[in-house]
Amino acid sequence: MNDLDQTAPGHAVEAIGGRRVLFVMAAHAEYRDKLKARIRPVMTGVGPIEAALNTGIALHALHLSGLVPDLVVSLGSAGSRTLEQGEVYQVASVSWRDIDASLLGFTKGVTPFLDHPVDTPLPTPIDGVPPARLSTGSDIVSGVRYDAIDADMVDMETFAVLRACQRFAVPLIGLRGISDGAADLHHYDDWATLLHVIDERLADAVDRLEAALVAGVPVD
Repeated sequence: MNDLDQTAPGHAVEAIGGRRVLFVMAAHAEYRDKLKARIRPVMTGVGPIEAALNTGIALHALHLSGLVPDLVVSLGSAGSRTLEQGEVYQVASVSWRDIDASLLGFTKGVTPFLDHPVDTPLPTPIDGVPPARLSTGSDIVSGVRYDAIDADMVDMETFAVLRACQRFAVPLIGLRGISDGAADLHHYDDWATLLHVIDERLADAVDRLEAALVAGVPVD
């Protein structure tokens, strides 16, 4: 990574493979030594409201400065009952599990009066990082609650980051490491135990993304 363009204290737009890339993460607990050696992300806070708010603020500031990135990358942890624990996946599509206006005749998962699909496809340009479908929501998912979710993995931010990116016409890539889901969650350590492993594997995925951009792989 090089040629950092400072956009606000604590984060920067990285110039990678001829593209300007803004990285976005939710929690400092996920941002460890391997990633710190590579990127300076926007730290949004946890959940869809914080993610949309702070990603939007960052992109607006960049827009005013004439520095809107070519690409945003949302990365961090996710839960899954079926995917390999500790492994990193590219987000093949993202949905929003919280929105349900079906009592008024709208399709569940679609925001009323907005033209978006239930599942929005995202680019998956990184060789060697498997794709998986993601569901974003404001709740922690565990145990039988996975039964109601039509996706491979769950998080609390990516759909919200996507909506901010769409407002500024910037493509989004999602990278998620599976931190939990094989067993029921009961306390903080059930989520945090694998974060050091995910840090290493997300850092490797960032390196692979750089290689893909250098090779000219399309991301939009």
